[in-house]
Amino acid sequence: MFGDGVTVADMQTDVVVSNGAITGTIKYLDEGALVNAHGAGNFVALKFTDIDPSATSVMVGLEPSYGTGLVEIINDPDKDGGFKITDKDEQVFKVVQSNATTTKTQTFTLSGLTLESE
Repeated sequence: MFGDGVTVADMQTDVVVSNGAITGTIKYLDEGALVNAHGAGNFVALKFTDIDPSATSVMVGLEPSYGTGLVEIINDPDKDGGFKITDKDEQVFKVVQSNATTTKTQTFTLSGLTLESE
């Protein structure tokens, strides 16, 4: 849940992360904790399961961002988050995993998403 009873199903349908792209339909939210924090709009919900066990930092988020930049999730027990999409054609989603010797960056386009409106 993403606060105030908002579930992933309330936020999106058929979202798939594959081959450097995020596709599916992102619903428009006008209530709930994410909206209270960031304003109404389209939020993608993602869970991060493919984390390098040697990683000491895992930063995730949209670039350019809505204002939060990349956020650290290494200590998040759920390894999930909701991210506000403001421009699916200009933004990308990034995952940056680091340890003492290496940094791996993955970038995913959002142009294949369908954003529902109010």
